[in-house]
Amino acid sequence: MSDRGGSRLPGVGDEREERIVLHVDMDCFYAACERLREPDLRGEPVVVGMGYEEGENHGAVATASYEAREYGVESAQSIGSALERLPRKANDDSTDTGGFGGEDGADDADDGDEADVAGYYRPVDIEFYKSVSTDVRAILHDCADTVREVSIDEAYLDVTERTAWKVAEGFARHVKNRIQREVGVTASVGVAPNMSAAKIASDHDKPDGLVVVEPGTTRDFLAPLDVAEIHGIGPVTARTLREMGIETAGDLADADPRALADRFGERGRELYHRARGDDDRRVTPTGRPKSLSRESAFTDPTTDSEEKRARVGTLASAVAERARDRDAMYRTIGVKVVTPPFDVHTREQSLPGPVDDPELVEEVALDLLTEFDDDRVRKVGVRVSNLQFTESDQTSLDGFDAPSGAGESRTADSSDSADDPKSSAETADDGERTDETDHRIPRERDGQVSLSDF
Repeated sequence: MSDRGGSRLPGVGDEREERIVLHVDMDCFYAACERLREPDLRGEPVVVGMGYEEGENHGAVATASYEAREYGVESAQSIGSALERLPRKANDDSTDTGGFGGEDGADDADDGDEADVAGYYRPVDIEFYKSVSTDVRAILHDCADTVREVSIDEAYLDVTERTAWKVAEGFARHVKNRIQREVGVTASVGVAPNMSAAKIASDHDKPDGLVVVEPGTTRDFLAPLDVAEIHGIGPVTARTLREMGIETAGDLADADPRALADRFGERGRELYHRARGDDDRRVTPTGRPKSLSRESAFTDPTTDSEEKRARVGTLASAVAERARDRDAMYRTIGVKVVTPPFDVHTREQSLPGPVDDPELVEEVALDLLTEFDDDRVRKVGVRVSNLQFTESDQTSLDGFDAPSGAGESRTADSSDSADDPKSSAETADDGERTDETDHRIPRERDGQVSLSDF
């Protein structure tokens, strides 16, 4: 994790009246997930393909690491075009063929060229990416009272009640460090008084960036940026604005709002205000959580069953307390166990009805953990799901008649579908699509394509 200082613009104004909004955006998320389970890929060009199969040339690039982008590989590009720019690494251990090329191996980098130009191509594994995203989201919900999850790798946090502007940079760095330390992937974070400025700030110093735009400085921060960087402006709108002589956000902020309204309707006034740093949208949750969880990683992988049980017991208490704080009862209790290098296992037990029972959470979690008593474990977690929110008297398990088969443990090797993050989409305000999007083709954000677009 980089220790470099965050970019800071000196602030003015009454910070007590300004919200503190964080936009957390994971860096090349799919590629970062692949590196979690294949540490040897760190620092190497990595291409993740949708519709791609090992050794084949079909499919499209879902994301490319920054190293791969240096060779001209871009999101939404065909795998064939990507291979022309960045041949596959020959003799990659991830295949059974001894190489990624076709029968003649023509697409592989020759031995003499591998050191100069060669990349690692991987097919999308969305279930694994969801499991990593769940880990990240758990941290975000722990760090903020209000979280708006936009996609599998992007979220807004309102932390106004958690910190103050004079220490906002340190708080944002704490969020970044937790994600890096506990999950193993990097995030770029933007901090600003509103959502649109925070989103732009998170993209301003990628990868592993941290940019703080303090109250009173938002318009100055935006002014020199290309008009296409304003949240909600896509290629077609940007082209039209340039035809009107508007090249930068500063130009847009100085434009005649009536002329913008004549050309773009009410949306023109909205873009005018955003270019001036005015955005009064509040961070609103995308809905109540479908699960609550806590996880903890060991300093080194351990086989000590008592150490694992003690950690799971602590996590169970924390999860049960969080559920009670949110007036949530739960029908399912589960554990997550990560074994080296990064194999994720989940086990869970369904109950006959929703309960609020901290002792039961610990009992069930420890029972599920016994399957992994002899395994080397790098991380453990506890989760309650199938939530029911209520303000009324809380219910205990004793009030239910167990149906046939109730309480039986079922297993899974990835997160529940109930925890699926929202599909990613480039939007004007996290719900309103940009006007010029062609929904027949994949949309790109931060060099990564939404899997829902294929």
